[in-house]
Amino acid sequence: MTISTSEDTGGSAPTTAHEKATALRALHVPGRPLVVPNVWDAASARAVEAAGFPVIATGSAAIAPVLGYDDGEETPVEEMLAAIARISRSVGLPVTADMERGYGLEPAELVERLVAAGASGCNLEDSDPRTGAMIDVDEQIAFLSAVRSAATDAGVDLVINARVDAYMQGPGSPEERLTESVRRGRGYLEAGADCVYPIFVAEAEAVRALVEGIDGPINILFRPGTPSIGELAALGVARVSFGHGLHKAVQAYAARMLAAIRDGESPYPSEPPTP
Repeated sequence: MTISTSEDTGGSAPTTAHEKATALRALHVPGRPLVVPNVWDAASARAVEAAGFPVIATGSAAIAPVLGYDDGEETPVEEMLAAIARISRSVGLPVTADMERGYGLEPAELVERLVAAGASGCNLEDSDPRTGAMIDVDEQIAFLSAVRSAATDAGVDLVINARVDAYMQGPGSPEERLTESVRRGRGYLEAGADCVYPIFVAEAEAVRALVEGIDGPINILFRPGTPSIGELAALGVARVSFGHGLHKAVQAYAARMLAAIRDGESPYPSEPPTP
């Protein structure tokens, strides 16, 4: 199994906005997935860069609690964009930003502010972050098409990862959710998306059916119960992300350390030897 690394960005590290977007898009290779451990601040972004990953991806559900808010576009857009900008300034890699459904920004302003924050790409989802209701497919296609057109008109490149929430929010049986995810995914690619992100799909056969049915780069969320990264690669997945999973794990570890301190114990797994 082979995944993309920082050596796969075409030789020298990309430096301009256009080079970063081009590198990000090129890393979406079915069968050799771009693996993105989602970050929440500059420190976690630098850690991902130091580990050799080629791209930084933010997660709204990880950034929001760091800023003192709940996920679901509860974070003021100015604060979310400021967090993305701090992350972008702290690393030399392309940054793709989780923008939920755009925080109410019109497509032209969304593109302008993403580029100003240093982002080369973005996630855009197709359910209402506040209510969970699925957005009408034609409305979402029009929205994605408008974002793509706004980027073109502004003379900037932007890698769009179009999230499909049918497995998370949609009604119906697993078969009906699969059919709806394929329908939406095809439409989103035609509207100008670069990758389709059917979040919360976990079964290997469903992943295979999505890869074959959508016939374009597919992003899968890695979480307990999901096939391994190697298995996802064999299924033809082009991108694997972690959402807020890493942030949750870090917070849980910190909570255990704090409980140990409260109880008068060492918070470390083993004490260093005494000099």
